[in-house]
Amino acid sequence: MYYEPAKGDHGLERDPFKALVVPRPIGWISTVSKEGVANLAPYSFFNAVASRPPYVMFSSETAKDSMRNAEETGEFVCCLATWDLRAQMNATAAPVAPGVDEFALTGLTPVASTSVRPPRVKESPVALECRWWKTLALPGAGERDGPSAHVVLGRVVGVHVDDAFLDGGLVDSAAMRPIARLGYMNYAVVNPEAVFTIERPSCPAEDPGGPPARA
Repeated sequence: MYYEPAKGDHGLERDPFKALVVPRPIGWISTVSKEGVANLAPYSFFNAVASRPPYVMFSSETAKDSMRNAEETGEFVCCLATWDLRAQMNATAAPVAPGVDEFALTGLTPVASTSVRPPRVKESPVALECRWWKTLALPGAGERDGPSAHVVLGRVVGVHVDDAFLDGGLVDSAAMRPIARLGYMNYAVVNPEAVFTIERPSCPAEDPGGPPARA
């Protein structure tokens, strides 16, 4: 099968694009409005984009509360969505009014962050405190179309990790059982028994420079 996204000529019941770029980590984004109301929402268009210094991004195909709050206050927090928190994560995706606090709605516990104002999720094993850097508006399909999505970029200024998942100086991320988005309404979970290790190739002896560094 070959199709062109602009034409939508895939011939399937639903556009398969989101089922092809998988699994996608879920950014569970916490923000606070100018009025002081906390907001928590999951984004499957999310990832780390740099490490020195660390930056993350989340993207929404419509302008939502998370983006507006991050831009207006300059801060957001990204927590890790895990298997144990899957129901609460899904509940925070509900299309509620901007003044609704998803922490209270789902019974999650807000904990004060260290360097930013938005709270983190106490039940989550990882939280990344971020300073908003920039929002990029992605162009639509046609010249006269408005933005098709907004990409929010933030610099990570603080990191919380549950000590229970530190093992021999390393983070046992598989033991956290993080969940990820597949296509449609499907999700995946990291199974610790399915994790494997593979070393990168060493630089060839005849090429002192070696291959270019990759992320």
